[in-house]
Amino acid sequence: DEDSKRYYPYGDLAAQVIGFCGSDNQGLDGIEAKYNDELKGTNGKIERQTNAAGESLGDEEYISAIDGNSLILTIDMTIQSIVEKYLEEACIDNVCTDGGSIIAMNPKNGDILAMATYPAYDLNSPYEPHTDEQKAEWKNLDSQDRTTAMQKMWRNKAISDTYEPGSVFKTITSSAALEEGIVTDIDKQGQFCCTGGIEVAGVRIKCWRYYRPHGSESLRLALMNSCNPVFIGLGQKIGVTKYYEYLRKFGLFNKTGIKLPGEANSIFIKEEKAGPVELATISFGQRFEITPLQMVTAVSSIANKGTYIKPRIVKSIINSETGEKTDMPIETGEQIISKENAEKVLSMMNSVVSEGTGKNAKVEGYQVGGKTGTSEDGVNTGKYVTSFCGVANTDDPQIVLLITLYNPTGEGGHQGGGVAAPVGGKILSEVLPYLDSKADIDKIM
Repeated sequence: DEDSKRYYPYGDLAAQVIGFCGSDNQGLDGIEAKYNDELKGTNGKIERQTNAAGESLGDEEYISAIDGNSLILTIDMTIQSIVEKYLEEACIDNVCTDGGSIIAMNPKNGDILAMATYPAYDLNSPYEPHTDEQKAEWKNLDSQDRTTAMQKMWRNKAISDTYEPGSVFKTITSSAALEEGIVTDIDKQGQFCCTGGIEVAGVRIKCWRYYRPHGSESLRLALMNSCNPVFIGLGQKIGVTKYYEYLRKFGLFNKTGIKLPGEANSIFIKEEKAGPVELATISFGQRFEITPLQMVTAVSSIANKGTYIKPRIVKSIINSETGEKTDMPIETGEQIISKENAEKVLSMMNSVVSEGTGKNAKVEGYQVGGKTGTSEDGVNTGKYVTSFCGVANTDDPQIVLLITLYNPTGEGGHQGGGVAAPVGGKILSEVLPYLDSKADIDKIM
C-alpha cells in the first residue's frame, strides 16, 4: 500500500506560521490546522456491492483521490529568512530568556511579509528539541515538562502572547491628539515643558529622564525624547471617553481576525473604571497588554494614510481540480485619522530615527521612521520587554516592522533604543534594497 507523509523542505522556516500535521496528515497547528479542510483533499477508494456473505454482486468502482487545494501565503521567503536570521542573533546576543518575535507587514494591503518567533522548531520533527539549549534541557525533563516545553516551542508569540507595548504606543496618543486638534503644529517649540515628572491624582509619575528634565519641547521633540509627561498631558486633554474611542478605531479591543489559530486579545481596564492614573499610564503605553500583531496593525494603519488595514496571511487559494485561483480580499476599515495627520506622525517617527532614541535603526539612503519601547513584563517581575517599530520609507511606506524581545538580560541592557532598534536597522538594510529590486522586476514584467 502506498502511503503519504507531509514533508517541509525548508525545515524551521516560518514554523509557527505554517504549523505541522499528525500521523494521519491532519493539520495540528498553524496554517495546517486553520486550513485543514482546504488542504487535506479526499482519499481514493474502491466501492462495491456485496451480499450478506460478502460475495461481490457486481463490478468494483475505483474512485480517484482528489488533491487538496493549494494556498499561497503572503509570507515572502526572502524577508522571512532575513527576519529569522536577525531575530535569532538578537535573542542569543542579548540573552533574551523568553525569546522574541518579529512581524513585517505591508501597510498598503495588510500582507504579513514575515512573522517569526524564536526559538523555532523543525516542522519535520516537531516533537523534538531544536536549539542546542533546548536539547541540553530536554534530558532533565519528565514527560509532563516535555509536553509543556513543546507547546511553548510551537506557540506563535506574535499573535498568542500579550505584552505592554511601552513607548511605541506614543504613536497612538500622538495620532489621537493631532486628530482632536489638541496639537496642530508639531514643531511649535515651547508648547510643552518637561519638569521631570507630572502630578496625576496625587501620584507623581516620573519622566525616564527625571534627573535631567527635557525642558521646553514641541510634539516632535517629545516623541524623539520619548518624554512620558508630555504624553500623559495629551491623554488628560483627550479624556477617557475620546481616548477609548481611538483605541476602538485602531482595532485594539478586538482580535485582528488573522487566519491563524490561537490569536489572543488585548487586556484593557474597562472604560468606566479607567481613572486619571489609568489614563495616564495608557497614554505612554503601560499597564495594559496587547499582542504584537495588534500593535503592528495599528502602526500600519497610520502608515496606510490613516485608514485601518486588516492583516492577512493567505493571499490566494488554488483549486486542485480546476486550477482556478481565488484571491483573498484586502480588507480596510474606517479612516481613523486624516491623511495629513498620518503624515505628521510618520514625519515625527522619521525624526526619532534620524536624531532621537531610534537612531540605531538608520539605513543609509532610506527614510526610516520608528519608535522604541521599553516596558515591564508584568508588575514586580524584574523582567522587561524591549521593542522597536519601524516604517520605511516614511514618504511612501512599503513595510512596517515590529521587533519584540522578551527579557533581554545581556550586557547591552534592556532599552529599546540600544537593544531592539539596531536589529531593525540590520533587517531593513537588507530588506529595503530587496524590495527595491523586486519593484523594478515587477515594472519590467
